[in-house]
Amino acid sequence: QVQLVESGGGLVQAGGSRRLSCAASGRTVNNYAMGWFRQAPGKEREFVAAISWSGTITYIADSVKGRFTISRENAKNTVYLQMNSLNPEDTAVYYCAAANGRIVTPNPRLYDYWGQGTQVTVSS
Repeated sequence: QVQLVESGGGLVQAGGSRRLSCAASGRTVNNYAMGWFRQAPGKEREFVAAISWSGTITYIADSVKGRFTISRENAKNTVYLQMNSLNPEDTAVYYCAAANGRIVTPNPRLYDYWGQGTQVTVSS
């Protein structure tokens, strides 16, 4: 089993930045692709970014491309989502997910483990 815990959420002003962290425990996720998703009130869960187990391949959603980056530190079993130039449309609960042995994918059904999420609120 893998447990994922997100942190770093909170209230930020439009135009600001925030870095989310996802710490894995229970088992190393060094051979897992990792992803970030988000869900705003009344909307479906949306893919944000994913990264391969090695960190050499990333996939960023068009809606956040150029503003968000994903990275990982396998030595720390941690994945990050750096969010810049935030706007109110980025307000959502952000979830971290792990996909065993997968390549990077935006399909949430291919992820095996999920965190509980962290709220990010962007004020205008």
